[in-house]
Amino acid sequence: MKEGTRKFINTPLKIGNRVIEGRLLLAPMSGLTHVAYRELLDGYGGCGLLYTEMCSARSIPQENRYVSPVFRWRNEELSRLVCQIFGPDPEIMVSAAKRVEVEGFFGVDLNFGCSVAAICKKNSGAALLKTPDLAVKMVRDVRTAVDIPLTVKFRTGWEDRPDLAVDLARRFEDAGADALIFHPRVAPDRRSRPPKWKYIREVKQAVSIPVFGNGEVFTEDDCEKMIETTGCDGVSLGRIAIAKPWVFSEWSHGCAVDLETYRNSFKQMILLFSKHYEPTPAIRKFKKMAVYNAAVFQFGHSFSKKLCRANDFSEMASVVDAFFDESPELNGRPNLNLFC
Repeated sequence: MKEGTRKFINTPLKIGNRVIEGRLLLAPMSGLTHVAYRELLDGYGGCGLLYTEMCSARSIPQENRYVSPVFRWRNEELSRLVCQIFGPDPEIMVSAAKRVEVEGFFGVDLNFGCSVAAICKKNSGAALLKTPDLAVKMVRDVRTAVDIPLTVKFRTGWEDRPDLAVDLARRFEDAGADALIFHPRVAPDRRSRPPKWKYIREVKQAVSIPVFGNGEVFTEDDCEKMIETTGCDGVSLGRIAIAKPWVFSEWSHGCAVDLETYRNSFKQMILLFSKHYEPTPAIRKFKKMAVYNAAVFQFGHSFSKKLCRANDFSEMASVVDAFFDESPELNGRPNLNLFC
């Protein structure tokens, strides 16, 4: 990575009334950015801001952090952790945001980006982009209710019209958002078409608050290109951060990586899943995550299948060792068929 880019992503940035030390953020991902993964990532360092999985705003006020599968955390990470919430109306979102603030999170993020049918049918996530007045009211009401930083993640919308996203970005800023995380795809596409990074630039030029770009940043070159071509204030890393939890440290600090880094990461994942979850959910979550890890290897599909057929962590550890003992070759870019 160019020295100028590395210096940029290590430059502190103010978000609301707080400061982050780096400009590479973890993108919130359902079923993936859970407490076990975040502890793994934290061991490598380099991440400017951590995000939880997408949490139901309706459930948060009654959730028990020690039982909840998603609304849980380590005390050590709270000062750098944002809780992402989704819900259908402002009152529910406000109630959840208040609980998030009381617990001591760095901030709260409103999800207007998830386009999964089950979420949109509840008039949540990206569905709210169809009713921009309601989405803006949510931002305004949450801003009024809490003092912690408020970020908003959103997509282009339901039409391929950047002017609508630009207008909404301005309205989010006016309503009190402290930063925006923008994914330049229309909601119906999911990932069937590449994101249009040029839209990030238009959003960035329209507002004065920080804008983080998101969408198919898989390599250092991708990261540099997004920053240089869009003028964004930082980059939100999603699937590549699951496949390579050390990627923040690698890109921001130039940490050395070899095959043993990958092997050790798998082994550490097994220990952390066992630490945070009961055996059945731990194995299920590991298998979901392992598909992403396998995507960066040639013949990763076969490796992934073997891991998913394993019955327990002991068997999985044996599969991992057998795979790495053969010195597997890495892909230049991840296999997107496994990056589901």
